[in-house]
Amino acid sequence: MIIISPYAQKLRNGKPNPKNYPFWKQVIQSIDEEIIQVGVEGEEQLVDDFRKNLSLSELCLLLHKCRTWVSCDSFFQHLAWQQEKKGIVLWSVSNPAIFGHDININLLKSKDCLAPNQFLWWEDTPFDPEKFVSPEEVIYNIKNFK
Repeated sequence: MIIISPYAQKLRNGKPNPKNYPFWKQVIQSIDEEIIQVGVEGEEQLVDDFRKNLSLSELCLLLHKCRTWVSCDSFFQHLAWQQEKKGIVLWSVSNPAIFGHDININLLKSKDCLAPNQFLWWEDTPFDPEKFVSPEEVIYNIKNFK
């Protein structure tokens, strides 16, 4: 089983979060394995099994049962790190050298995509799908995850 945590926190200005991976549907279509989505009420449901508003203990139980997990740069990757559960993080404008964890597979298209100031509000950073790795790269890493 694979857990996906597709979305970072909603921005206060209502704009799309520049850390949200835009190609989830292509990735999901290519995975022949049970997928559980975790998130909060109001997020788009991408798979049949969407578990909303889970407690920390429920999330930790799921983490220990899954083969791997995939997330954008969000709370979920930090919880998984705290639980010592390796996974895959999809980066765009935030820097994995600052906000990531070495135990994970950190997929960053290019350092050229990083926001110039990593410590300003993400509301000031535009969403750009071109700043993410391709669905094929994500699929490859999921299928070959060890």
